[in-house]
Parts: sequence; structure tokens; C-alpha cells
Amino acid sequence: MAKAPRPLRIWAVSDGRAGIEAQALGLAEAVARLKPAHIAIKRIGWKAGLGRLPWRLIPPGARTGDPLDAPWPDIWIAAGRATLPLSTRMLAWGQGKTFVVQTQDPRAPLERFDLVVPPQHDGLEGPNVFPILGAPNRITPEKLSLELARFQDRLAPLPHPRVAVVIGGRSKAHRLSVARAHTLAANIARAVEGSGGALLLSYTRRTPAAARAAMTAALAHLPGIIWDGAGDNPYFAFLAAADAILVTEDSTNLATDAAATGKPLFVLPMDGRSDKLARFHGELQRRGIARPFVGELTAEAYAPLLETDRAARELLRRYDGSA
Repeated sequence: MAKAPRPLRIWAVSDGRAGIEAQALGLAEAVARLKPAHIAIKRIGWKAGLGRLPWRLIPPGARTGDPLDAPWPDIWIAAGRATLPLSTRMLAWGQGKTFVVQTQDPRAPLERFDLVVPPQHDGLEGPNVFPILGAPNRITPEKLSLELARFQDRLAPLPHPRVAVVIGGRSKAHRLSVARAHTLAANIARAVEGSGGALLLSYTRRTPAAARAAMTAALAHLPGIIWDGAGDNPYFAFLAAADAILVTEDSTNLATDAAATGKPLFVLPMDGRSDKLARFHGELQRRGIARPFVGELTAEAYAPLLETDRAARELLRRYDGSA
């Protein structure tokens, strides 16, 4: 009897921040759904603030975090600027036996990678570039179902429609002032009250404390749940339970996660502007996936956005022609 091939060894590498890690891990999990694989999560950092330097100037020996030693994985999937001093050297370290994948635009020579998976709105092109709409994510029907079951005791009694609201915060291009937070809260409250539904509100690490406090105070009277950051994170359960999802415009990840559910998706405005993100949201709107929030909570149906699965198939096609 022929011996079954061993599972692929995949490393999902990032600096450990939730939104960055989700990209590497989401793509790794999508590959594992297509072909047996063992996934190891690797979180790395850099000593003495060296991570702020250009990647070429950061010595690999200054790394902190999880061990990264040979034997190297079959597939290295990395996300984020912090991984570049390692990702750009992995082709050489792996001696052709490690397939090197970088999500986002690495802003490094493309020949240092086997595959780059950037967001389409970055406009990156090249023979080893496979752009997708949005960012890789971890959303699957199975994951949503499991997460919903974990929080079902708290969610089941809530009235419909259940409105999931995910609030971002400060980025290079956007900010969330207290004034903007008050305006968003008033519009959200009006929609939830008018529908007779419930609120499922979650903040991100980037949400400013003052804006968070303002929104919580303004929305605390509504039926539902406002996650305060304590205990298990109900983010995926909120997406699973929602009848409509509202996300702020500052994040590709938030909109991509929501779009993967196939549920009505509305985008909340923030202070500031990003041309790249404007192109991203414009493409979501062109495809009938998302629209600006103007008080409505219903929209025409669309097929869930499954760009992570599409990227995983392309990865395996380039890796060994198996997908």
C-alpha cells in the first residue's frame, strides 16, 4: 500500500495584531481546507524599536517572539511590515523548498516572494502578484456557526433585526472624533429603534477611548450587547447573528469580513479620507455588496465574498498544481 503523503506544514507569521494575523492565518486555513495541512501560528517582534527601521536595515538576529528555526515549513504565509526582514530572506533560507507568500503590498522587491496577495485597490502588478478584493480573512459558514453556538444563550433572546456594528478608529488616513462618534451613535440608534431590533456593538483596539465612551453612553439604552473588551470576544458570533452589518470605512478587514457573510452591509463614514479605501468601497458598492449607511437596514442579496478561498486555490496551483 502506498504511503499517504504527509500533511503540508504551513507557518502563519505576523506581529500578532489581530487584524494582521487574521490575514495570514485566514489564508493558511483556506489552504488547509483544500489540502491536509498542519498550521503553526508564529508571532514575531523586534528588539529596541528596530521594527520601525526599513526592513533592509533590520538584522534577523534582533528578532523576538516565537522560535523560527529549520526545518522550515513547506509554505510560509506572512502578513505585515514586521515580517519583511524574514519573508524577504526565506527563499534563500529555504533553499527552494519553502513556498513564500506575503499578503498586502510588501513594498519590497517582488522577486523575494513566490506569491504576493495584495488588496486590489493597491494597484500592485507583477507575474507573482494575485490581487484580491479586500484582504484574506477567517470567515467560513462553519466558523460562524460554531461561534454563534458559543454565545447563543446571550444572543437567542434578542429581537430581530439584529444589527451588528463594528467600530474602527485611528489610522493613517482616518480618525474617529467624539463629535463623529455622537453623530454615528445617533444615526445607529434611530435605525435600531425604528426597526424594533437589537444592537450588537463591538469596538477594535484602534477605537479611541473618548469615542468609545461617547458611543457606549449613547447606545446603552438599546436592546442588545455592547462588548466592553472583557471576556471572550463575540466578534464572529455578532457577524453570525446579525441581520445587517455596519462597519466604519477605515478598515479593509472589517468590510471584507462582513462581506464574506453575504448579509446586508453598510459603511459608516469617519473623519478623513483614503483614496485607496475609497476605491475599495466603491468596488464593493459596484458589485452590489455594500453601500453607505443612510438609515436603511435592508438591501438586495449578494453572493458572499470568498476571495480568501480564491487566493488559496491560486496558491496551491502555483505551489504544486493541485488546485
